[in-house]
Amino acid sequence: MDYARRQRDPTRHAIGIGFVILVHAIVIWALLSGLGNSVIKVIQKPLTAKIIQEIKLPPPPPPPPPPPPKRVVEPPKVEQPYVPPPEIQVPTPPPAQPVIAAPVTVAPTAPVAIAPPAPPAPPAPPAKPAIRQGVSCPNAEKPSYPREAIRAQIAKGHVRALVTVDPKGNVTNVDILESQPPRVFDRAVRDTLTGWKCSADGTTYKAYVDINFTLNDE
Repeated sequence: MDYARRQRDPTRHAIGIGFVILVHAIVIWALLSGLGNSVIKVIQKPLTAKIIQEIKLPPPPPPPPPPPPKRVVEPPKVEQPYVPPPEIQVPTPPPAQPVIAAPVTVAPTAPVAIAPPAPPAPPAPPAKPAIRQGVSCPNAEKPSYPREAIRAQIAKGHVRALVTVDPKGNVTNVDILESQPPRVFDRAVRDTLTGWKCSADGTTYKAYVDINFTLNDE
């Protein structure tokens, strides 16, 4: 059946209206017959409220008393009889004999002479360089023949010199000890030997150098 048609059905509406009228009629009859007054009286009766007290539990029993302490029975003390110590006889030392000291004669002491302090020793003189008979100079240049000797027609000559060599092998000084003929070849020897580089051993030393001049070698 269609739902909209059921809503428009007049029979269903009439049943609903009749049910509502019946409920109203019952309420009116209850009010008129006094049933409503009895209901109101029941409602108007005072309400009695009972207060329920809290039930208290009995207190717990007290704890049992602690056991009594154990009594310690001490053994009876036995007193030892007093025994006196034995007497010890101390020997009496013999009387000391007096010691007669001999008189001591103290000789007079002579005054002690205090010597003056010794003067400080003079400083040692510096060590002189050792003189060697020869010296090794690998790149030694031979002195050139002087022009003055050539013009003077000096055919030969000889010079003996003493050179000083420092720790690095450099010739630092040239002393002419002997020259033949005198002073002819000195300057050439001194200028040439000053530039020599000789063997070095870490010390300063001196050495003799002999140089011979020959005109035919030029």
